[in-house]
Amino acid sequence: MNINSRNWNLIVLGGGTAGIVAAKTAAGLGSEVLLVECDRTGGDCLWTGCIPSKSLLAAAGALATARESTKFGIHATGLSVDFPAVMRHVHSAIQQVEPVDSPETLKKFGITILRGNGHFIDHQTLDVDRAEIRFRTAIIATGAQPVVPPIPGLLGSPFLTTDTLWQIQELPKRLVILGAGSIGCELGQAFARLGSDVTLVDMAPRILSREDQFAAQFVAEALTNDGVEILTSATVSLASIGSDGKGFLRIELGDGKTEQVNFDSLLVASGRAPRTRDLELHLAGVELNKNGFLEVDAALRTTNKRIWAAGDVTGHPQFTHLAGVHGSVAASNAVLGLRRKAEVATVPRVTFTHPEIAAVGASTQTLGNEKVNVVTVMNAEIDRAITECSMDGFTKMALDKKGRIIGATIVGSRAGETLAELTLAVRMGLRTRDLASTIHPYPTYSDAPWKIAVADVRERLESPPLPSLFKMLRFFARLRLSR
Repeated sequence: MNINSRNWNLIVLGGGTAGIVAAKTAAGLGSEVLLVECDRTGGDCLWTGCIPSKSLLAAAGALATARESTKFGIHATGLSVDFPAVMRHVHSAIQQVEPVDSPETLKKFGITILRGNGHFIDHQTLDVDRAEIRFRTAIIATGAQPVVPPIPGLLGSPFLTTDTLWQIQELPKRLVILGAGSIGCELGQAFARLGSDVTLVDMAPRILSREDQFAAQFVAEALTNDGVEILTSATVSLASIGSDGKGFLRIELGDGKTEQVNFDSLLVASGRAPRTRDLELHLAGVELNKNGFLEVDAALRTTNKRIWAAGDVTGHPQFTHLAGVHGSVAASNAVLGLRRKAEVATVPRVTFTHPEIAAVGASTQTLGNEKVNVVTVMNAEIDRAITECSMDGFTKMALDKKGRIIGATIVGSRAGETLAELTLAVRMGLRTRDLASTIHPYPTYSDAPWKIAVADVRERLESPPLPSLFKMLRFFARLRLSR
């Protein structure tokens, strides 16, 4: 088939989660689809993100569980870490998932795959390694890449990012991580549990600055207990790194003091920027917003009426689950001419530390907003948490005056799984009475949101005028029975 001799109905640029879901959706709707990918299909999630990081966390978690088993009366001895074997586990997980996103699998959906570097040459033409390809519609799903902060001495030196971390075969003795967001905290805890001396460095006044402060405190304590040193309100003024990756950072702390932190490996995890530099977007009339992401409307359409975008390149929250959903929305809009709006209000997120933090919807921090009631249940009140000696954490739910569930934050074991029910509740505008009247399995961690819902319903039942109504109903019930 001569790919560049056709006017393709849809071209998808990028073979990560957003691109793959977009291509599958469009093909399922009967569209002829060309997927252009410069490297490997599967994207960051498969090769450098979700799959490898959660595999590493699982290995570190197994070790931590064994070490902490004395609280159950189990005494594990002779524990050791075979780091090359840990990394083999990581790559084995990648290999097991990879066939789902492989070109061979995508071809079975009727998708044509073209490997190469693509850039636009006009509003309706893509150049892929000098082959000019016309399209009726297109979706940009090129994702994002690690940001390198402008620290003197850093650029050009041999530091690690989440793109390169998975190739190491030796456990770093001293690991410094720049960035104390979700990625930095997850990897910092994992490496500390495996035996590295880990230091987290962040400019923000606390770790996980986007999360509920109470939740972040639980994770900070857990990281400290695992041996992680946390330096916040810290500005790196100089990086000195040798050819072997070893070196030091000069750090200005919030109290005015200067500290030198030595390391054997430096991991930069300070954010991700959109992959747009080589796309020649201006030739296609596609504009960027002030933050450098693609400018898209509520239906994910760019400033070129023929081109849509999905995934990390849009500036929406950078989660695999959101990229997939938006890929589907963009494809159906492009192929069918619809105006489906992309969901951006009810987006769940999980930080996979131990304990996990899971959150959705409105903030659960105390904001002095009289229209929002934030109710908290501690894990020490949850029977399943007690049986597993996993009582660090809580569940918070934000409720409006009518009892609608508008937000939630959960800290603890399996927080991500527990959050799914509350994500549905927030999206569907459910009230605490809906949750309270739904039978929940016992004992599980989902007992926490159910307890909150039951307590809220009881409180409402005790508020006027309901007690007077119940008194009247009881009177008539006794009257009927006395006849």
